[in-house]
Amino acid sequence: MIVAERKNVPELIDIIKEHKNILVLGCGTCVTVCLAGGEREVSIISSALRIASKVRGLDLKVEELTIERQCDNIFIEQAADAINRNDAVLSLGCGAGVQAIAERYANKPVYAGLNTKFLGILEEHGIWTEKCAACGACVLHEYGGICPVTRCAKHLLNGPCGGSREDRCEVRPDRACAWQLIYQRLKNIGQLERLKKIELPKDWNASLSGGPRVIIREDHRI
Repeated sequence: MIVAERKNVPELIDIIKEHKNILVLGCGTCVTVCLAGGEREVSIISSALRIASKVRGLDLKVEELTIERQCDNIFIEQAADAINRNDAVLSLGCGAGVQAIAERYANKPVYAGLNTKFLGILEEHGIWTEKCAACGACVLHEYGGICPVTRCAKHLLNGPCGGSREDRCEVRPDRACAWQLIYQRLKNIGQLERLKKIELPKDWNASLSGGPRVIIREDHRI
């Protein structure tokens, strides 16, 4: 899932201080799961903004709303009335959601209330870890489902560096060496022979180096 974290209240006030009527818009998917932008967080942030507004002498009116997904026009339509009656939108969605709303409402200021961090998973309660760099050319099948592009600090594709010690990463000793994890995983599933293959340098053309990426499914176009 997409993992994000909230901006602090003083930063949010500085972002929206020129407006009188603000819609704080939450998203009911990824950022809800990571406790950053769901209905609960919308309520908390809105209350904090109202208090901060009074402290700073701002006449700020805050409306709250959460939709299922901010990155989907079908759900954005459900927020149309609320968006139109406010001066600006403070989105508690990921960066994709913020841009989707901004594109649909070209004359309405739309601000990001979150910092979008990475694609990751919930490790344990309150801890999320990055697992995928969305590089556009997945090699997980070669490494037992463990991504060296993301999880190796040096992005090595052909074995560990010389600095790892006792299964710990040289760059981050508090983290497991990705290549130790890959070796153990391939051993467990009987695929250690994969390590004999020399992987060519990664082709980054499918990543962000070429600008924003687009996927077109002709079989689904109307």
